[in-house]
Amino acid sequence: MTDEMTAMTSPDATPVSRPSLFRVLRDQRKILIVALVLVVATYWVAGQLGEWRLAACIALGIGLGLANHVVTEFWLLKLISSGEEPTRNKIAASTFLRLLVLSIVAVGIAVAFWPDGIGLLLGLAIFRLIALVMTGIPLLKELNKA
Repeated sequence: MTDEMTAMTSPDATPVSRPSLFRVLRDQRKILIVALVLVVATYWVAGQLGEWRLAACIALGIGLGLANHVVTEFWLLKLISSGEEPTRNKIAASTFLRLLVLSIVAVGIAVAFWPDGIGLLLGLAIFRLIALVMTGIPLLKELNKA
């Protein structure tokens, strides 16, 4: 959770401003830059090997991972700014639905473009790992302060 998200609500949990996709993209600019660098690196490396279709599949996987990340952040921003208390069932249902749709799309594309389509799953996994590290480091720093 970014500083802007925690600043969205006042101490008495009343919403301060309305969430927007632009705000999420602005808050996640480091992740966007990393995704762009990964896509460029994919085309750079795979292009040198003549594997353009594999590069496109990996880039698409990175794009799907980025889309999942942005949708998750937007949903969290909406939830925080609404002021309502999230329930465990609501969070679980939303996460399950989002990951189910992502999995069906990813596996469908991977099968359609087999064997290069496996690169889509690789791109998705690489992006998820990097995004996890990038969001985990600030949380670890916060825990060390406390």
